Amino acid sequence: MASPHTLLIAFIFTLLSANSWALALTESQEKQLQAARAEMGLKDGEPLKRHICLWDLSGQSGPVFNGATNLRLDLLRYNIDISLEAFTNEGVMVASLKNGHCDAALMSGFRARQFNRFTGTIDAIGGLPDLEHMKTLLRTLAHPNLGEHMVSNKYQTLAVAPAGAAYLFVDDKRLNSLAQAAGKKVAVLDFDPGQSKLVTHIGAAPVSTTLATAPNLFNNGTVNILPAPLIAYEVLELYKGMSPDGGIVNYPIVQLTAQLIAHTDKFPPAIASLIREVAADSFTSIQTALNKESDKIPQRWWIEVSAHNQQEYDSMMRAARLKLRETGYYDATMLSIMKRIRCSQDPQRPECSQETE
Repeated sequence: MASPHTLLIAFIFTLLSANSWALALTESQEKQLQAARAEMGLKDGEPLKRHICLWDLSGQSGPVFNGATNLRLDLLRYNIDISLEAFTNEGVMVASLKNGHCDAALMSGFRARQFNRFTGTIDAIGGLPDLEHMKTLLRTLAHPNLGEHMVSNKYQTLAVAPAGAAYLFVDDKRLNSLAQAAGKKVAVLDFDPGQSKLVTHIGAAPVSTTLATAPNLFNNGTVNILPAPLIAYEVLELYKGMSPDGGIVNYPIVQLTAQLIAHTDKFPPAIASLIREVAADSFTSIQTALNKESDKIPQRWWIEVSAHNQQEYDSMMRAARLKLRETGYYDATMLSIMKRIRCSQDPQRPECSQETE
């Protein structure tokens, strides 16, 4: 069975192949591209060739690979010739990026953190309340002044795509507050130690899972709580794990991303900046599709959260971010940027009068 994050990346590329990246560069962007080609010493008409790796459980027959193939055809018009390779195992793909087999690789934001802590922190718990906050952040990241933060040693983040929010899917409607979650079993990813720390912090019991096994553990009752994106509701049949008395806590805990990580020496700054700019332009199409997915969920599954409990969630998530920042797990600069975005859209948030993040 496909994992939530694989589905997210597949979903994004399905969108890109369908309508959101009918790639047509503006005059300014074409000048950027020509400047980058000159910087790399490419002759007129000489293609820029790069090998891109993609995570797709269905391999070359999957939506990720097919969507990227359509994008590849668009790029050929600009003398950019990318070869594509699909990996059914994200961990193996990451290893192939590290050993130089891949020039760039598309992966979940959780995996991207090991290559760039700055952009890997976008998926921080409670960092961005909704897609409007994400939209502001992606526009901010496209600014040349932040280009240096997109590079971390020999790796850089070429693009960040929003993948929607993760919510808590629960098997009991009474689990609508942190106090109620104490003692319950929560699915956490085995390769992301930060998640176990967060669950332990609220008195719950973390259950180590993989991306592929977590949904099944929820559906068969092994875990009581599963953090997952809304797209997983229908495709992974999470209503089975919620039946008969469960639901979805109507308070997003994290904005998920898919990130394109590349070797720095393979993509000069001018091309990297251009890719980030074009990726940011695709936001509206992705946002519309994500909203459409959330509309598919029957109203009866939503568990409303009181204003008091919302403040409790905010306080807990903020404390967790600060603790993980001190351990070096989260990037302080990214946390600060996200706080400024939160406070610009809601100056009345209690955190806005404090200087700790």
